[in-house]
Amino acid sequence: MADGPMVVLSDESQRTSGEDARSMNLEAGRAVAETIRTTLGPRGMDKMLVDQGGNVVVTNDGVTLLEEMDVDHPAADMVVDVATTQEEEVGDGTTSAVILAGALLSNAEELLEQDIHPTSIVSGYRHAAETVTEVFEDIATEVDPDDTEVLEQVAGTAMTGKGAETAKDLLSSMVVSAVRAAVREDGTVDQDAVDVRQFYGASIDDSEFVDGILFDIEPVHQNMSRDLDDANVLVYEGDIEVSETEVGAEASVGDMGDLQGFVEREQSELADKVDAIVEAGADVVLADGGIDEYAAELLVENDITAFRRVDDDKRQRVAAATGAERVGDLKLLTADHLGHAGSVSERVIRDVTVRRQADHESTVVFGDLPEEGVGTILLRGGTEHVLDEVERAVVDSIGVVSAAIEDGHVLPGGGAPEIEASLALREEADSVEGREQLAVEAFAEAFEDGPRTLAENSGHDAIDALVDMTARHDAGDVNVGIDADTGELVEMFEDGVVEPLRVKTTAVNSAVDASTMILRIDDVISAGDLSVGGEDEEDGGGPPGGAGGMGGGMGGMM
Repeated sequence: MADGPMVVLSDESQRTSGEDARSMNLEAGRAVAETIRTTLGPRGMDKMLVDQGGNVVVTNDGVTLLEEMDVDHPAADMVVDVATTQEEEVGDGTTSAVILAGALLSNAEELLEQDIHPTSIVSGYRHAAETVTEVFEDIATEVDPDDTEVLEQVAGTAMTGKGAETAKDLLSSMVVSAVRAAVREDGTVDQDAVDVRQFYGASIDDSEFVDGILFDIEPVHQNMSRDLDDANVLVYEGDIEVSETEVGAEASVGDMGDLQGFVEREQSELADKVDAIVEAGADVVLADGGIDEYAAELLVENDITAFRRVDDDKRQRVAAATGAERVGDLKLLTADHLGHAGSVSERVIRDVTVRRQADHESTVVFGDLPEEGVGTILLRGGTEHVLDEVERAVVDSIGVVSAAIEDGHVLPGGGAPEIEASLALREEADSVEGREQLAVEAFAEAFEDGPRTLAENSGHDAIDALVDMTARHDAGDVNVGIDADTGELVEMFEDGVVEPLRVKTTAVNSAVDASTMILRIDDVISAGDLSVGGEDEEDGGGPPGGAGGMGGGMGGMM
């Protein structure tokens, strides 16, 4: 051991240290931000992602893009986590958060080249983040859950630039109605109570809010009723079939009498299960498993409508909305376990013709439910791709409206908060000692990257926009932002461009967390190759990492 160095890594391991490791990670993080930069804003561009199976996704939604792309660089994945966190916390602002993270990493690299130590940059960034949060809270405006006008503006802002913009007013109104109905007594919003369903055909303008649950599963028998009033609902965590012990075993019958007895025993078992349902007084049954044909006939005879193989999410939604208690053993079933729906009816969504045979696409609606706040946004659209993008926009809007109601504060959009924060940071930097001051100034510059990108993507001069906005904010116009359509500076609240406070604060916190974590890494040890573009090292891929490793999965986007 004294004759040479101790080897602790395997021959397959690769290691990059010091400046090379840090540079590699910074480059990978910036690459993620650059990929989605052009999608920001009302006039941002879309991306088409094509996987190896030929499936196509067309979207400008930041988190959707990053989830669909094959990102396999560890540092880049940390930046992707910024979008994921933003989506989970508030539902919108994912692109802005990633762009901020990319700008922080880019500016940090310039500081590193000036021999500023990473810990000084990290300390300065965290100090700046605290200052920004205070600025946002100071300029935020209160919003009341009953202020539908502002809430609809919040919803519309989240939809702008996405496929739902042509019907923004209609969809915003639907989203606000759905979310306000889902507010709990403690002021929080039960977003699970708001379902979003899509049926292609017709136009987006034909979308609507349905007060109840849409249930696109046909009853197990064609003769079962599709129109019931005052229905008692059973949510059954099992099947109505012959038990597995009997159907799974081999039976040996000597004559037809034995066979008949075997069949009668099976039918008797099924009849006992149906009798338990009938005695409890159920009118509608949602079963987790299958329902035997003989059992289905017995249910028809007793005027009971049944659905089989209902997934857990639908069973849970119906149970919560009707007040039903999920039952796993029919022998224990009583009337107390049943829920109630004022109506269970079939609704025809559209008439279709298949092979010259008239048919229709329909859904079952559970309506007039005892539990308030349960609703479904029914989306219509000409194609599947259009509907997918509209649904993403609506889901984002549900998240931001929920955040606005829960927190009670909103901010102007159009880059106004970023410019206000940038000015405050430059002033704050004068009071910061040491090299951290440079990091605070770098943070201020990074914050201008969002408004700059917004102007660029809208086709306007970014430098003029930043200069004019800075001058207006310096004069006290804290709510002034850029109108993406005209390039003019306008009062954002008057223009209806409004975002929840949580969108901005979450974006700042997650971007800072990701960028500072990457900055603190000075050693990358990998068991496999992370080379640029996924190339092998012997093919010229170089050391592990690089900005690549993110291009293979979705049509080589990166």
